[in-house]
Amino acid sequence: MKDMQTHLEKLRVEAEECELISKLATNQTKKELFAKLAAHHRALAAEVEKAMGESRPG
Repeated sequence: MKDMQTHLEKLRVEAEECELISKLATNQTKKELFAKLAAHHRALAAEVEKAMGESRPG
């Protein structure tokens, strides 16, 4: 579970970094690319979070 938490945090950080790059980029193609990457990392984080919730005893 600790590995999943670490991976989740990494995905969230990468999403934030991609979003920042997207906002700072002057090239429209790069803006769009990094915005898509941010969204993708957030979706992956949501999937990891969901899997963590499903694997908890309860």
